[in-house]
Amino acid sequence: MESTSNTNTNSRLRFACESIADDGTRSTALHLVAARALVVAGWTGRDIAAIEHHIEELAALGVPRPSSVPLYYRVAAQLLTQSPAIEALGDQSSGEAEPVLFFSQGEWWLSVASDHTDRHVESYSVAVSKQMCAKPVAETAWRWSDVQAHQDTLELRSRILEDGRWIDYQRGTLASIRPLAGLRDGMPGAGSAPEGLFMTCGTLGALPNAKGEGIRPAAQMEIELHDPKLRRRIVHRYAVEALPVVA
Repeated sequence: MESTSNTNTNSRLRFACESIADDGTRSTALHLVAARALVVAGWTGRDIAAIEHHIEELAALGVPRPSSVPLYYRVAAQLLTQSPAIEALGDQSSGEAEPVLFFSQGEWWLSVASDHTDRHVESYSVAVSKQMCAKPVAETAWRWSDVQAHQDTLELRSRILEDGRWIDYQRGTLASIRPLAGLRDGMPGAGSAPEGLFMTCGTLGALPNAKGEGIRPAAQMEIELHDPKLRRRIVHRYAVEALPVVA
């Protein structure tokens, strides 16, 4: 994939990148990454029934069915943020936890991000909705080669603040998502991975609350990727400020 712009080089994301040596020794290095390209992979479920469930979830919000699966949406790279708070227009946006792969210093790394999306805009254009909101990403990453062999055991989770309580919003393992390397290699132009390329890799369905509501907004969200085999986790929490919609 060729980078279409040299912008955003002054706005670098900071990652504590952990790698594991053959003898099990762990080391962490700081990577300052200029995000040069962002791809949001959608409809990436491994289970066809689960994909259909997510399609139906979104259809309930008026979102058209996808033309094919998976789909790769090119999104402005400057939407990536590690800020503890984002702003969104109106109160109809919501996040979803996703594993995110990025290329830095000649290697692929894995972290967790939120594909925060404007659900009102999504009802008439998924592609446009992806451009409407910032995409929070955690500040820790794991070397992809250290986890690829056991990726299906990695646990993805999100929680939201609802009615004054933190509750589970999404929960499952990456076994529900297509193998990440295959998703990465399937995106257009994947043969040339530029420094600063990011790809979010899909999500899990939302857990309904007591009212039966699935996908829904929240003032705060926490996203997490847990590696039970290597006993470590990546967690990121962010708040959402709803901006007024002025006619």
